Amino acid sequence: MDTAFSRRSFFRLAAAASAVAAFPILSEPDFALHAATTRVRSPWELPPPPGAVRINANENPLGPCKHACAEINSLIPEGGRYDFYRTMELVNTFSAMEDLKPGYVLAYAGSTPALHYSVLAFTSKTRSYVTADPGYEAGMRAATLNGAQIIKVPLAPDHSHDVKAMIASDPNAGVFYICNPNNPTGTITSKEQIAWALANKPKGSILLIDEAYIHFSEATPSIDLVRADNDVIILRTFSKIYGMAGMRCGLAIGRPDLLEKLQYFGMNSNPIMAVSAANVSLKNKDLVPMRKKINTDIRSETFAWLEKNNYKFIASQSNCFMLYAGRPGHQMMAAMAKRNVLIGRVWPIMPDWVRITVGTREEMTKFQTAWKESYNSPVTADLVLPELPPSLARNPYTHLS
Repeated sequence: MDTAFSRRSFFRLAAAASAVAAFPILSEPDFALHAATTRVRSPWELPPPPGAVRINANENPLGPCKHACAEINSLIPEGGRYDFYRTMELVNTFSAMEDLKPGYVLAYAGSTPALHYSVLAFTSKTRSYVTADPGYEAGMRAATLNGAQIIKVPLAPDHSHDVKAMIASDPNAGVFYICNPNNPTGTITSKEQIAWALANKPKGSILLIDEAYIHFSEATPSIDLVRADNDVIILRTFSKIYGMAGMRCGLAIGRPDLLEKLQYFGMNSNPIMAVSAANVSLKNKDLVPMRKKINTDIRSETFAWLEKNNYKFIASQSNCFMLYAGRPGHQMMAAMAKRNVLIGRVWPIMPDWVRITVGTREEMTKFQTAWKESYNSPVTADLVLPELPPSLARNPYTHLS
């Protein structure tokens, strides 16, 4: 990347590699896989069953748009090249669209590396990691490996982030993580609340704002806070509305001095097909509104069905929502899996709730049938959670389910 700070950082990476302990970077597919393999299916049965409805991992069933697919196909013969310039093309396209100065955007293979690196850079044994509960767990994993205290703050009654409680939780916190819309609830935190958190946070800390699901919602983006050179890092991904979860492409947006701290933990070449497909997708001005409408329509139809049948759920502005299972959530996951519908997952603070991804209209029709049958069926012995075998008890994902 042709910026002064990135050139300096590049030459520090060799030294940094010897100083940083190896750690696993976990993201949504890892958590979904763990939930499915340790609680519902055999760990060896990794491919989904034929014809399964897969609404368990917040994936977009539409996949990459046709222009992105064409770009991917055209680049197959170039798969042996690094072609770093393609990453810069993506960064420049996004920067121009968002009116960002040079050096304010870094591209990664998904937004998860940037999330982990941000937590590692700004937390420590004396600077905690503050997150919502329930919330996306990946940052907690990084904080644990960094020796930082993890402070989980319950969501407010309206299921937004309780930013006042988060800021008050620790005057020495290093990172306040705000996923907006939130994963798993799909609920939003207002721009006013985020601005309040920024104005009242401890000196030297950052707001880490994860906008993975922003395009599905009516939430106000926070990139203007970066333009104003605040202590903010924003995460964006092409995994959700752009349908590229399996391709891995994401962005970190922040002041150059903040992003330089992330580069300490490593930079690598990005998959050329992913960054080029992302670049083409950004330039398709009709893509986001079209897909937002598709998701909103199917989500609204699903909510109407749930209300009609008196099922309790949390209204969402994302491509996922939380649904009350009427029993331990893992048992409902097992019951639904028996009907070839994969759902997930469960958060400890809401043990009787499960997260549902909004799939296609056909998938959600199948979900409705399976949910009604599972909800009305008795809990049988095969739905009672077994003790985990020693091999799985040692699994690094186990404590996250």
